[in-house]
Amino acid sequence: MDFTGVASVIGITVICYLVGVIAKATAVNNKWIPVIVGIAGAVLGVVGMYVIADFPATDVINALAVGIVSGLASTGANQITKISQK
Repeated sequence: MDFTGVASVIGITVICYLVGVIAKATAVNNKWIPVIVGIAGAVLGVVGMYVIADFPATDVINALAVGIVSGLASTGANQITKISQK
């Protein structure tokens, strides 16, 4: 199994997590944070397709999907840490 593209997807997730943390620190309503990180992930996914040689998507639609899922995964990672703290 080839895992060369996994690092770029993890990178998008980490960057989107940071975008979510920044949005949380501002006056943005919490309900918009998943939308913000999803859009950030979509943009990073398309950029990654053109910039990263081993990116796991070869067309724009799949790059958008990879990016959006990575962005939303960052929200899920945040929520898992909240659940484990209770």
